[in-house]
Amino acid sequence: MTKRTLHFLCFLGVFMPGLCEKSFAAFNGERLFSGAPFSLILPSKISENGAPEKILFSGISRQMSGQGLFNPPPAKAATISVMTFNIRYPNPGDGTNFWPNRKALVASMVRFHSADLIGVQEAFRSQLDELGQMLPEFAWTGVCRTDGSMQPRPDNEFSAIFYRKDRFKLLDGQTFWLSETPDQAGSKGWDAALPRIVTWAKFKDLYSGDIFYHFNTHFDHQGNTARRAGASLLLQKIQEIAGVLPAIVTGDFNARPEDPPIQILTDPRAPLHLLDAFHVSETPHHGPDGTWTDAFQTPGVPGQRIDYIFVKKGIRVLRHGILSDTWSGRLPSDHLPVLAQVVIHDPKNRLVTATKK
Repeated sequence: MTKRTLHFLCFLGVFMPGLCEKSFAAFNGERLFSGAPFSLILPSKISENGAPEKILFSGISRQMSGQGLFNPPPAKAATISVMTFNIRYPNPGDGTNFWPNRKALVASMVRFHSADLIGVQEAFRSQLDELGQMLPEFAWTGVCRTDGSMQPRPDNEFSAIFYRKDRFKLLDGQTFWLSETPDQAGSKGWDAALPRIVTWAKFKDLYSGDIFYHFNTHFDHQGNTARRAGASLLLQKIQEIAGVLPAIVTGDFNARPEDPPIQILTDPRAPLHLLDAFHVSETPHHGPDGTWTDAFQTPGVPGQRIDYIFVKKGIRVLRHGILSDTWSGRLPSDHLPVLAQVVIHDPKNRLVTATKK
């Protein structure tokens, strides 16, 4: 980086004030502030003897208190848009809502709402492949719930995590089963009707350097005991895998906020509890309060919020919404996607990640 470039970036507010102070002192620059407007003298180039030739920027009106030049709101690059989306398995019995007629709508939701991370549920391998073709900027990680493979025969459900390839580096990831034997592929737990899984990924944010975890799941639709025990197991595993590092949890939990599984996950008296992004968002929730559509009939049945984004302490939620976009009445899935914009803001995170790489 040239000296001129460094000074220009300081002027734009890209670098922190301390770095700019040192830079300006080194290059004999001056900064002059006068109330809200200010004048700024910067080197325009470095002369042969090493002294800066100066150029004056003046009359730039910018409030220097509150959210001023050197105390900006979170940069867009620092935010992460997280989505959870049950995309509905490819069932020919859905008629006009069969997957081939919906896949472009699903991809459009991801694209238009600028999601960076997406936890999907009910996704068969064939659907993952098609979404990968329509969204080439994403990669995904995960295995099938029935056998723990990436090429199941016959095809079945993944709880995969999609991530932007130019934004995140996948450091690690695995899948465990919501059962008494979580390491046994295909195992069904308690009174569950089907095998249920949690896929997790450890990411490095290439923009900020932060390291964090993403857990994605789909709880059973029938087993009450399985959902309660699965919630307890999920909390235990998050602590075991992520430890003190930030974690995001997405999923279709087949439970409403007042139901036992969600109460277990969010009980503030429990030291390992999660925070519901719906409630801790700094901006009021956007959209309907339900995520179930009653089989493609209603864009958000009131009182039927069963899809969630949770966070651990150390993650700030800026916005939260349940997205009820339709195409002339057509929905992209029988669940509405949920979107949250988050910032990993724990100041201890970079120190911790430096010791855990």
